[in-house]
Amino acid sequence: MPVRTPAETLETASNAGLAKASGRTLPHLAIGSILAGAYIALGGALSIIIGYGFPQLSAANPGLQRLLSGLVFPVGLMLVVILGADLFTGNNALLVPPCMQRKLSVAAMMRNWTIVWLGNFVGALIVAYFLVYLTGLTASAPYAKAVEAIGIAKTSASPGTIFLKGIGANWCVCLAVWLALSGRHLGEKLIACEIPVMAFVALGFEHCVANMFFLPLAMMQGAPVSVLEMLTSNLLPATLGNIVGGALFVGLPYYYLNRNKA
Repeated sequence: MPVRTPAETLETASNAGLAKASGRTLPHLAIGSILAGAYIALGGALSIIIGYGFPQLSAANPGLQRLLSGLVFPVGLMLVVILGADLFTGNNALLVPPCMQRKLSVAAMMRNWTIVWLGNFVGALIVAYFLVYLTGLTASAPYAKAVEAIGIAKTSASPGTIFLKGIGANWCVCLAVWLALSGRHLGEKLIACEIPVMAFVALGFEHCVANMFFLPLAMMQGAPVSVLEMLTSNLLPATLGNIVGGALFVGLPYYYLNRNKA
């Protein structure tokens, strides 16, 4: 069968968003959110190991590290989409259509986003601490220096810059989710997750859930970043940018363009 039309994709997205916001109990939502944060953290860990594993080549080819990190990071979103976990950034787009159709209240949408954001953070922290920090996965060269540099870079930019990069990141992520919903087969969905997410990683945009892994890991390994700096300099402005990128750049325009056809 061919891929879904834009109108069919909107209907699929609306049904998925409604199910995520009103069709799950709190324990189910919490577990799905923790798993999604863990999946994104796994992609983040892999992007460090592969992307920063060739320092000599990367020194002579500045785009190589970004390309390699971008190629492997999307495994996290693939797991989220295929296995049906709850990702804050994806929900920024998926919950907009049912909200616009008045099948879901704004309060219910905000409640979902809040719970999922917190659950994603828990999942990312679990992977960062137990599977990366305690195992020493990134404790030796060249990874230790790379992790510290990531932490410093992500908290050194202005909140305005992080906000704008947050828009770019979740524009790409939610386009990937939307494309995956248009596919009917596993291969189509995997390719849909790969290409836009690879673009956001290579471009250096800011994804709040990924940073829930990168920044705590950097702090665990001794980077000079405080909890307050992590929140105010990165996670909060990135989160706001991600909401704009997902809700206003994907969920809302594609609802508007296809609502009369769905």
